Amino acid sequence: MKETRYYEVAGHRFCVSGEGEGFANYEPFACADGETVFVLAVESGDAPEYVEEMRQEDEGQEIICGHTTTDESVFEFGWWGVTAGWLVCSDDYSEGRLITTGKHEKMAIDNALMIMFALATADKGTVLFHAAVVSHEGRGYMFLGPSGTGKSTHASLWQRYIAGTALVNDDNPVVRIDEDSTATVYGSPWSGKTPCYRNVCYPLGGIVVLSQASYNKIQRLSGIYAYAALMESISGKRWDECIADGLHQTENALASSIPVWHLECLPDEEAAKLCNETITR
Repeated sequence: MKETRYYEVAGHRFCVSGEGEGFANYEPFACADGETVFVLAVESGDAPEYVEEMRQEDEGQEIICGHTTTDESVFEFGWWGVTAGWLVCSDDYSEGRLITTGKHEKMAIDNALMIMFALATADKGTVLFHAAVVSHEGRGYMFLGPSGTGKSTHASLWQRYIAGTALVNDDNPVVRIDEDSTATVYGSPWSGKTPCYRNVCYPLGGIVVLSQASYNKIQRLSGIYAYAALMESISGKRWDECIADGLHQTENALASSIPVWHLECLPDEEAAKLCNETITR
């Protein structure tokens, strides 16, 4: 049965129409209809013809980016060599259609919505991070780093050893810069391996870049070092000038206004307490 669903994440409403299963993680973000930043139609059909621009792979998941002869953006989603679908977007990313293959449909839907959200809001002071986020005493704290660095582990250590800590999102939180230059971190429908789909938000209190070490040490980053640390963890189509400009403005605002730290650490209680005592001071 075809349905039309509306959701709102970080104050941005979007619409999904057509057939598809696996929308339980979006239910906390359901809202009434209204003006949207993008609409996505889910349908079955044939593969589009396109020219490849680049591809990325991560733990069996592959995304190929390209464009059609009419300059529509195309993203092909694969899982261990099996194609799950193709996302075809308008040049301003306000409209898209996801052509599914009937295989790994949930993965294709989630990827399509994450990509459209990131691209359609890039010029609206909004960025989708690859990070884990916890809340503590009314503020949100983000942990960044490449896959396997220990973001989820460090977030769980805060929950275990720092009273009053709760998980906000384990993989893909959203940060938005408001008109008064306030940075707010939001939960999202996308949370990686740990299900955590909370429609909550907190003032962003600090950002921590993690790296594994045989000791625990934390230091403040500033200037270009803070900017570079943020850039590596933000999703976006940076070869698109409009997208790149929007991301740059938000990254620059964050690096200038939010404390950014580098934590070299062990996966232990001491690391969590050192981090907490330093960045919440």
